[in-house]
Amino acid sequence: MEQKHGILLLNKPKGMSSAFAIGRLKRLGQKKIGHAGTLDPMATGLLIVLLGEATKISGYLLENGEKTYSGTLELGKITDTWDAEGKIIEERDTSTITKEMLENAVKDWLGTSMQEVPPYSAAKHEGQALYKLARAGKETPVKIKEIHISHAEIQWVNLPCMRFRVTCSSGSYIRSLAHSLGIRLGCGAMLTELTREYSHPFTLQNAITLEDLQENPEILNSKVISIENGLPNWRIIELSDREALAIKNGNPTFIRENDFTVNEKVFLRYQRNLLALAEAKQKDNKNIWQVLRGLVTQ
Repeated sequence: MEQKHGILLLNKPKGMSSAFAIGRLKRLGQKKIGHAGTLDPMATGLLIVLLGEATKISGYLLENGEKTYSGTLELGKITDTWDAEGKIIEERDTSTITKEMLENAVKDWLGTSMQEVPPYSAAKHEGQALYKLARAGKETPVKIKEIHISHAEIQWVNLPCMRFRVTCSSGSYIRSLAHSLGIRLGCGAMLTELTREYSHPFTLQNAITLEDLQENPEILNSKVISIENGLPNWRIIELSDREALAIKNGNPTFIRENDFTVNEKVFLRYQRNLLALAEAKQKDNKNIWQVLRGLVTQ
């Protein structure tokens, strides 16, 4: 199948790494491929796959975008990975924990806070992923990052287990949320299930399974979403012949719009074909579209 340029929403199954899922799609002729937001093998749900020139919007796709997850955790168990995939390193009594205590602990997730990055994660230290250091028995440095939780709710409680849903900033670790809740309650906790339901601006409801794709590869044609729809807040600027030639030659072009906003990011398009990602800049007292990434979608 010819190389596609666009976005594919994949419903990743449990037990498969994001990289393995991408490898399956390469067999369908999609050699230039990537994804936005890794899902752990234990996790299921929405994986945003970027095909062809869509790989160039990855960094922008994740900017300021929220994600929604649902999952379960179990109190009283602490593992080295902070989830059920790891080795249990400690078990504690949970007999004094109540539903009210859980509700208050979940409320503490809300807002902006500093989160500890799991030692078994793809975060890097001196160019090497933390999980590689951990698996090699080496000490992993403590890394802290700022996150924001805009919504948190308990869906059911069956002690020592609980199901929850959270909406969080991109880059948040749900394993860390479970781990921190266990610390606050004093009994420890591990994540046992996780599903990504939403990753801005897409939902799991529109995703397709690998099984469906493998059974009928031709449905890929109807499932690829345009690059523009990945960044719905970006305007599309239609170029003239002269402007398009300048962009194709790697040169900036002047802005004709009256509503110029410095640093606004847009798509530049010519005859319905995307040519570039661009940003509004001022240079020598002139307003220009400065190319961020060129696009070749034909």
